[in-house]
Amino acid sequence: MKTNVITPPSESNAQIQSRKGIIGGTNLFDRKIILSSLKTSVFKLDFRVQIKNPVMFVVLVGTVITFVESIAHPSLFTWTITGWLLLTVLFANFAEALAEGRGKAQAQALRKMRSETDARRMLPNGTEESVPASQLLKGDIVICEAHDIIPSDGEIIEGVASVDESAITGESAPVIRESGGDRSAVTGGTRVLSDRIVIKITAEKGHTFLDKMINLVEGANRQKTPNEIALTILLAVLTIIFLPVVVSLEPFGLYAHSAVSITILIALLVCLIPTTIGALLSAIGIAGIDRLVQRNVLAMSGRAVEAAGDVQTLLLDKTGTITLGNRMASQLIPVGNHNELELAEVAQLASLADETPEGRSIVILAKQLHNLRERNINKDHTFVPFSAMTRMSGLDIDGKQLRKGAAQATKDWCVELGGIIPPNLDAVVERISKQGGTPLVVADGPDILGVIGLKDVVKEGIKERFDQLRAAGIKTIMITGDNPLTAAAIAQEAGIDEYLAEATPETKMNLIKSEQAEGKLVAMTGDGTNDAPALAQADVGVAMNSGTNAAKEAGNMVDLDSNPTKLIEVVTVGKQMLITRGALTTFSIANDAAKYFAIIPALFSKTYPDLNGLNIMRLHSPQSAITSAVIFNALVIVALIPLALKGVKWRASSATSTLRRNVFIYGIGGFITPFIFIKLIDLVVTGIGRI
Repeated sequence: MKTNVITPPSESNAQIQSRKGIIGGTNLFDRKIILSSLKTSVFKLDFRVQIKNPVMFVVLVGTVITFVESIAHPSLFTWTITGWLLLTVLFANFAEALAEGRGKAQAQALRKMRSETDARRMLPNGTEESVPASQLLKGDIVICEAHDIIPSDGEIIEGVASVDESAITGESAPVIRESGGDRSAVTGGTRVLSDRIVIKITAEKGHTFLDKMINLVEGANRQKTPNEIALTILLAVLTIIFLPVVVSLEPFGLYAHSAVSITILIALLVCLIPTTIGALLSAIGIAGIDRLVQRNVLAMSGRAVEAAGDVQTLLLDKTGTITLGNRMASQLIPVGNHNELELAEVAQLASLADETPEGRSIVILAKQLHNLRERNINKDHTFVPFSAMTRMSGLDIDGKQLRKGAAQATKDWCVELGGIIPPNLDAVVERISKQGGTPLVVADGPDILGVIGLKDVVKEGIKERFDQLRAAGIKTIMITGDNPLTAAAIAQEAGIDEYLAEATPETKMNLIKSEQAEGKLVAMTGDGTNDAPALAQADVGVAMNSGTNAAKEAGNMVDLDSNPTKLIEVVTVGKQMLITRGALTTFSIANDAAKYFAIIPALFSKTYPDLNGLNIMRLHSPQSAITSAVIFNALVIVALIPLALKGVKWRASSATSTLRRNVFIYGIGGFITPFIFIKLIDLVVTGIGRI
């Protein structure tokens, strides 16, 4: 028998590209952003700003000291060192300012949306008054009709409307918002396209979703994450360790009758402390949040992004995430003495008034299998809509009662009419369920003709994505309200690790707690009020923007596109941020070790000729060695800014494999690079004029 699976058309590349809203529409290296970042770099020289970064604070203090030394004992060497130390601080400031620049540009665009609008506020006596949106308070009731701007965040308490949210999400297609469901939340700044809705304001004055977006993308309230704080402490400790080491070189030089100037000591300290990662650490964190913003996901804190990188268990809804979401008719199986053509004719007639994707797919499948065209029914007829009570729908025509519906409900209905259940019906129904499908039994009055097999189609490429996550040590769990047979079949086809069938809010919560009890970080998505407890319990809770305010407040991320699959991207971005931070830390420490072995032999080679054996680069003089190292130390920050902002590409692999790759590429590379470029700079410096 021919089987045909109907799948909806896939989204075109043009459509995907068009879904770049106001959040994702700013070029990172835009000329305006660069110019603005250059100005901000100077303003960040404020000691009150620099003290937040211990490493760069030491560099700035050293710059001031060498500046005073250059005035007291002016020379080309001291002024050169002072200039490049200042550039080192400015380059670090520029990296942070450039990372912040994109957020500020996005915030400016969002502020333009927050224009002052008038709201139609309903008074207790039923009359209306016009007030500025900025005066609305939590609990106020407002009315919006076609073409009105929704004045503030709220919940629809009456009516249904088509809403244009393109300014927030970038999606040009309008969405339906209605009272009494999980799609009742509306966002201030969006526009009503049709109909009339009554909204209860849920946002405090000045704390709307738009206000939160502006603060988040601008980074005004950004706090350091736990890992970032720990790394900052480590860098401070390394700086403190190198401080007495460098200071001790002065009495050592006096003893060796080779005086070491304060300028050389400060330059040496700056070269040996981890300035590279110290300069880029803040930019890496900001860029991690920005990469989520580019995907239309707002993280309420950097901690959430960091947690996403450490996630070990993913809880994924079946519908819309693993499967396409709409069950489609894939097969017609007759039972008893009936044939497929009889089944197709009745199934099509019973589905003519069914405008659901499932109903339309049945009409199309009957047409494709047996060339049955949709018919205009001129006879007296009555369409029977689906009811939660009967769990059936169909058509009454010409004295016939044609029905399709859930297996048990249709069987009971036929028995009540005096029909006999075909002996092979239960076997067919069970087989479809085990295959991950949904069986619909078709009947002509008391006579059962056969079964329609509906199948929720697994998304193309999703199995490969799960394989990649498994390779990285991440367990995937599918959550579904389906029965265990259907859930097991879908899980096997999609390559999911585990599944939770017939899920309820309580079972979701218990599952998250059990995973966390094993020491795992858990991520999940949700959009309904019933998802709020689980979203709050999860380490990474991604709430759908189309969902309720309760869900958005419970989660620590909001997906503006309301795409459940985005959870996988969130985890990828989190891992990329952690890997980038680790890679550049490895590079920075390896750099410092290399500079130590490169500079110290050159610095004391004249006093201790035996050290010339270690001066493998044959640097021209102690002054040229120090100058070359300081210049390299500054320029390497500039060279690594694009990598810090774009991030190191994450490959799905184990933590051991990732660590080995990072050590090989950024550890060995970080150790070799200074030897090469310090020598090249030394040749240039001595070629221009001996220092």
